Amino acid sequence: MTTTSQNQDLEAGNALPTTAAALVVARLGDDHIGIRFEDDDYTWDDFARAAIRRSHFLAQHLDPAQPPHLGILLENRPEFLFWWGGCALSGAAMVCMNPTRRGRELVDDVLATDCQILIVDSMTRGLIDSAALPGVEVINIDAHQHTEALNGFDDGRPPESAPAADPKTILTMQFTSGSTGRPKAAMCSTGRFAAAATYGSGGLGPEDVSYNSMPLFHSNSILGCWATPLYQGGTFVLARRFSASRFLDDLLKYEVTYFNYVGRVLSYILAQPEREEEKLVKLKSAFGTEAPVRDRKEFARRFGIEPFESYGSSEGGLNFVRSADTPEDALGLPPAGAAYTAAVIDPIDMSERPRARFGTHGELLNADEAIGELAALGARGTFEGYYKDPEAESERLRGNNFLSGDLGYRDEAGYFYFAGRGGDRLRVDGENFSGAPIERIVGRYPDAQLAAIYPVPDEISGDQVMLALQMVDGRTFDPVGFGEFLDAQADLGTKWAPRYIRIVNRLPVTATAKINKKELRKDAWHTDDPVYYRPGKGNEYHRLEPAHVEELLRRFEDSGRKELLNR
Repeated sequence: MTTTSQNQDLEAGNALPTTAAALVVARLGDDHIGIRFEDDDYTWDDFARAAIRRSHFLAQHLDPAQPPHLGILLENRPEFLFWWGGCALSGAAMVCMNPTRRGRELVDDVLATDCQILIVDSMTRGLIDSAALPGVEVINIDAHQHTEALNGFDDGRPPESAPAADPKTILTMQFTSGSTGRPKAAMCSTGRFAAAATYGSGGLGPEDVSYNSMPLFHSNSILGCWATPLYQGGTFVLARRFSASRFLDDLLKYEVTYFNYVGRVLSYILAQPEREEEKLVKLKSAFGTEAPVRDRKEFARRFGIEPFESYGSSEGGLNFVRSADTPEDALGLPPAGAAYTAAVIDPIDMSERPRARFGTHGELLNADEAIGELAALGARGTFEGYYKDPEAESERLRGNNFLSGDLGYRDEAGYFYFAGRGGDRLRVDGENFSGAPIERIVGRYPDAQLAAIYPVPDEISGDQVMLALQMVDGRTFDPVGFGEFLDAQADLGTKWAPRYIRIVNRLPVTATAKINKKELRKDAWHTDDPVYYRPGKGNEYHRLEPAHVEELLRRFEDSGRKELLNR
């Protein structure tokens, strides 16, 4: 059987698939290598048959009187994708558990999403107490009896399933990162997945090799990397986990033409020693989110292609794409034909914020009035919601409008800019702003590897700016040199200079490589890491000693704000 690709569909005048089930069935009989994992290869036909067997298993084991939810607690391995395919074909929803969560939190994730079955393996079964999951069938897929049971099911034709054929059926629930609050189970329909698979495809075709080392429980992996090769019939290379030191070797071994990333992954790759073999890779493109401009440019110098980025909420309510005309630091514009109007709004009264004004050096002159919440007006239908969490949904919806929870601003040309997560907003001396523009400035500091800006309480009123700084390997922090660097940044707002600077060996990150600012805010200056502070208005930094901390705590107590330090 020849591989069916998007181009062939369009040329033949065929209708595009509208469900994930249709995409899986299309791979049946395809002998092209579909999945590569370490030293194991699977054809697309192998994948489709594995998915069909699991769809019959689910049809037999799921109680039709209960929500058809399958929890999966696995690290990256092909079995994750086989069960994903089984859910697509049977009309069940796969609830993707985060294996970095532990104890009661993980148990609550399973119970709150009404999972009837939980898939584990020999590596993850010890992460959760089965006795705390009444009514949940916990299946260890590495057990011999489970393999035998699966082999007894038909692999030639999936069961009849009306939900699987309905584009509105929920296919996956993937938890938000939890970097700024408790994780929520964001729902994604089978129709939305099919639309992502068939939209654009980034110029990739059946001959391309897509490489994913991001965790499969995150939407970036499923929508940003798995979807396209499944539709196009290309090859999907799955790494067990991300490794900066192994990245180049994998690109060369598998002849990778595309990869995806999230968060600070490019920074970790670029921290590796430069090698001559970087010029031998076959990369055509890369896609990700939140990489600094500096890292994208440096990656282009070393590997020959500049990654492209877009902004998209996990919930599907808002999306921005970049073009050749997009300013370097901007997110871009909504995609052509979007069924909503993007805006920057005041979340209280839903009024639009004024456009951003910039000074001669590019400094944001009106951050207080220009920064607001990124929103999609008229996008209620594109937001598929959080499972059984009406309170969280109410935070995202205002009438027919979707609020992203992220901060941003918009320039006179209409381009949108990211200004931080909702929890990144700071109020210093009565002025409101956010951390992302400051992080972009600190990113220019030659010795900075990674930077995170976040609010900590001021002892009198509002917040103070705190910076967590990870230095380039082998470099030490020079407080005088850093102060001089800040003095030279013409676009640094008058209230933006960090009051406190924490020097870390490695910034804490979530499982999806996003900086865990919730943990940083909780620590504030209570840490064994070196912390520097700026006592006056100038950018002169000194080491924060125990005596300074004691005096700081006394001032918090005197002002009645000591309880803020315990939040």
